[in-house]
Amino acid sequence: MTDPAKPTLEAEGGVVLRRRTPSGDDPLIGYVVEQDGEPVGAVEVRQAGDRRGELAWTTYPAYRGRGVATAAVRRLIAYAFDDLGLARVEARVAPDNRAALRVAARSGLRLEGRLRAHEAAAGERLDLILLARLAHDPDVRERDGFIGILNSSLPRKRVIAQGLLHDERGRVLLCELTYKREWDLPGGVVEPDESPADALVRELREELDIEVRIRGLRTVNWLPAWAGWDDACVFVFDLGVADSSLTQAMHLQRTEIAGVHWCDDDIVRDRATAVTIELLDALAAGAPAYREHGR
Repeated sequence: MTDPAKPTLEAEGGVVLRRRTPSGDDPLIGYVVEQDGEPVGAVEVRQAGDRRGELAWTTYPAYRGRGVATAAVRRLIAYAFDDLGLARVEARVAPDNRAALRVAARSGLRLEGRLRAHEAAAGERLDLILLARLAHDPDVRERDGFIGILNSSLPRKRVIAQGLLHDERGRVLLCELTYKREWDLPGGVVEPDESPADALVRELREELDIEVRIRGLRTVNWLPAWAGWDDACVFVFDLGVADSSLTQAMHLQRTEIAGVHWCDDDIVRDRATAVTIELLDALAAGAPAYREHGR
């Protein structure tokens, strides 16, 4: 373990960090945080191997909300990178500890995920939010650093792309899926940095081995959270009309697609998902460009 044993670290706003742990091989390095000569909290970094450090901090109640913790954590992070030679520092924060989450963000720690935990004795879950900063991340006070923090913490919506493909008899193509009982429209989840239209073309190429042309957007269908699935926005595209023999030329991705079927209204109502039935009814009635399922 690297320990340059700096007894004092000066931070912004007159904040001073004074070493409270002895130098040596102890992986834990802790400092008392002072402002105007008064102790106001503490910070520490534990060297966990692989050039990784684990941060923790606390501020006495009377000094919270004054920026003391942010100044101290920023200084400790700089010390961890510049003097300890760490490449990554991280912190674990309770989801309801908004003050600590603000300190983490203002110190340049990016949200990386939620660590699921076992249930405590009283049945309470002890999940933690994982945040981290890398040595080469730009400073949060710079434009790129600020954007990086926001990108890591802003909500992300699941987006799905589906296609309406009919045959010469007006029947709609539905896919028989391996992972659920009901049939659904062809399509799938949009990948990061991929447009919904490109996602639909890719999904049908991968799962059905066909090339399709997007002919227009029929509607955007918002789905509320249901049966364990998070909410999502579904882009429903018109794929036009194809000869019914097209299904014979398809090569199905058998891990996901068990079969494909041209379906009239009776088969749709007997085999399709409730969401698909409701969507097709709405489209037949002239659904608007944007709609919300069930509303």
